[in-house]
Amino acid sequence: MFTPYEQHFTGPIWRPPYEAQSILLQATAGCTHNRCKFCSLYPKELKFKASPMKEIEHDLNVVKHHKVQSRRVFLTGSNPFVLRPDHLMDIAQRIRVTFPHIETIGCFARITDIKSKTLEELKQLRHFKFNRLTIGIETGHDETLRYMRKGYDAKTALEQCLKLEEAGIEYHFIILNGLAGEGKGVENALDMAELFNHLHPSIVGVTSLTIFPESDLYEDVVRGKYIESPEKERLEEMKTLIENLKNPTTILANTVSNLIPITGILPKDRNYMLGTLQTAIEKIDEEVMGGVPEIY
Repeated sequence: MFTPYEQHFTGPIWRPPYEAQSILLQATAGCTHNRCKFCSLYPKELKFKASPMKEIEHDLNVVKHHKVQSRRVFLTGSNPFVLRPDHLMDIAQRIRVTFPHIETIGCFARITDIKSKTLEELKQLRHFKFNRLTIGIETGHDETLRYMRKGYDAKTALEQCLKLEEAGIEYHFIILNGLAGEGKGVENALDMAELFNHLHPSIVGVTSLTIFPESDLYEDVVRGKYIESPEKERLEEMKTLIENLKNPTTILANTVSNLIPITGILPKDRNYMLGTLQTAIEKIDEEVMGGVPEIY
């Protein structure tokens, strides 16, 4: 039973670090796909569901009661952008009525969520303040996308993100450093750069792959079907990606998963980031996992 001053949240709640100041509003729970091998964010028993509109209205009133000040709302759930355009616009309208000062609405989105919408529908959603979507693209390496069961290939990702750009919707990417596995880091980085150089993500957020026992990928590791990328190779992968990215973007590789946290804006901070990574590559000791190189 939810009290009058408590929001509805179901299961694990995730939001990107850069959404820390946003109002969080549950629009969905669970993931429509929930098949990615590396993922353990959403329990298999947590079935995807859309929040009833009465719950959304309740939660908006809770936020209003607490006098939360923000100019942005972030809809929680693995991929709320999968909802029908009319449903998303209905949510946006209710947000606008409750908080007329809200400037933008964001959420997580899968490539397949974009594919299900026409260009005209995306333009309508932009008119209703949807902007700066976060896409867990993970990689642009087709072999890895297939193996990890992402449900799309690099060509589809390119087509759908270009459609977002035509609709005027900005977006951020999240990638998983080391996802391709041992020996494929540079190849993975080059394929990502090839894809990203045709696109204009505002942010490329980098998380280093961590394999949890709840994931299907963990079973592949146990059976010897998948070998994790060593830390030095992950740094080489990051270095290769940053070397080859041509379009302006912000690199955020500063989560707790990243051995060497770096942030910067391309192209102006390219040399700084490459220098930091190269120093780490030269000093890292793979045998001492607790030994982060002293490069600062």
